[in-house]
Amino acid sequence: MTPEFTWLSAIIAFPLIAALAIPVLPDTDGKNVRLYALGVGILEFCLIIYTFATQYEIQNPNLQLVERYSWIPQMGLNWSVGVDGLSMPLVVLTGFVTTLAIFAAWNIKIKPRLFYGLMLVMYSAQIAVFLAHDLLMFFMLWELELVPVYLIISIWGGGQRFYAATKFILYTALASIFILVAALALAFYGDTVTFDFTELGLKQYPIGLELLAYTGFLIAFGVKLPIFPFHTWLPDAHGEAPAPGSMILAGVLLKMGGYALIRLNAEMLPHAHVYFAPVLAVLGVVNIVYGALAAFSQDNLKRRLAYSSISHMGFVLIGISSFTALGINGAMLQMISHGLIAAALFFLAGTIYERTHTLSMDKMGGMAKSMPTTFALFTFASMASLALPGMSGFVGELTIFLGLTTSDVYSIGFKTGVVFLSAVGLLITPIYLLSMLRRVFYGQQSESNGEILVDTQPRELAIAFCLLIPIIGIGLYPKLVTQTYDSTAVAVASHIREVLPTVVAGEGSSLYAQLNDWRSNTAVVAPTIPTKLVSAAR
Repeated sequence: MTPEFTWLSAIIAFPLIAALAIPVLPDTDGKNVRLYALGVGILEFCLIIYTFATQYEIQNPNLQLVERYSWIPQMGLNWSVGVDGLSMPLVVLTGFVTTLAIFAAWNIKIKPRLFYGLMLVMYSAQIAVFLAHDLLMFFMLWELELVPVYLIISIWGGGQRFYAATKFILYTALASIFILVAALALAFYGDTVTFDFTELGLKQYPIGLELLAYTGFLIAFGVKLPIFPFHTWLPDAHGEAPAPGSMILAGVLLKMGGYALIRLNAEMLPHAHVYFAPVLAVLGVVNIVYGALAAFSQDNLKRRLAYSSISHMGFVLIGISSFTALGINGAMLQMISHGLIAAALFFLAGTIYERTHTLSMDKMGGMAKSMPTTFALFTFASMASLALPGMSGFVGELTIFLGLTTSDVYSIGFKTGVVFLSAVGLLITPIYLLSMLRRVFYGQQSESNGEILVDTQPRELAIAFCLLIPIIGIGLYPKLVTQTYDSTAVAVASHIREVLPTVVAGEGSSLYAQLNDWRSNTAVVAPTIPTKLVSAAR
């Protein structure tokens, strides 16, 4: 199954190997290091695009470019990587955002060798997480990518950087233990010991074990997504991280949680997903409403954007819980869209902080006159975040709503409740975003720093345009992105629905409403639905 050239291993290894040369690179003021790191980032992104353009078949829903080698036989650890529609667009997103984040870190003066070295190591680790097809390898890479983020926040962050970095590592590293425990339980069950995703998905687990493993994964991935109430590390991390770190946090790291929920929870443990899908939908609603309300109360610009991210990631949970290909398609589109929009907003927030040396919106104001270009770019990104039609955010959220409302699994009452409460969050979103624009750019010019504010420079303008152009492109022509994963989304949804009974088509019919018909008529081997979830869905 291994191709003639190991494309995926090359994509993973190139930034890591390139990082090893940074300590010996001739440099005195950091210029050579940053040019070198940017060059590596661009070459890596070009390698990603070339590989998927020439070696990857978009219409093929199966795993492609599979590479499998025995790594540490004593531990049963294999180097196993592959790519499909779930991972390919997220790898492209990772390469795009990380390369721009390296370009955004142009003014780093403190320990530039260490900073750019960590950025390249993180580049490799993030891509490897999306390509890993061995659960033990996945866990190790999941842990590895936490270290550079911790160091970037703790060394180059704000005044409370040590607190924020410590909180980040404690939440994410401790939650990762659940991945290891669940992985070992699944791997050692049955006659064979394996960590391979495909082989694990073929095992027939007792429903009790499947539920426990699903719970462990949900906790671990819920912290990274993040899901309420495991979200509190994110506003602190964003509030203290440098702009490049925030770009990667929002643009890439949060997407690992959503990707893993689809890959491991929904696809590998479909029976347990029947139990938990309504719970995910409810948690998604809580995220949307709570995140929007909490964002409205924040004075710190980056903390407001962080809570906005929590709110927007709630839509991903609803899409995953929908039992439809359209819903999963929407969840993927929402992750990609939010990755671009959030990276743009946090980058622009970083440019404002460099001029004003504050993130308090009360100390800003009237900046539209002195920084008109920044005002226009920030307004554009904010409109995308509030899901203005014609931009990627609108298409993603609309697709998720359509995926849920067209689902034949849930009752009309349950779907109505989810959509109605989610709409409340949608109504709050423009309020806190427009309020943010008013406080930062309108009103009386603040004179607290006594400095002349310099508008967006060419380098910053280039970064912003690189992020905003695809937001418009996806909004006007969603197929630009959806065609890369549509066939895989259909396959995943079909796999999940195999454990559901055949339900008589008709208005208002649902799995929960016709539970007795299922028990009496279906021969499908699947767990019964808990009474509490039946009541909740009704």
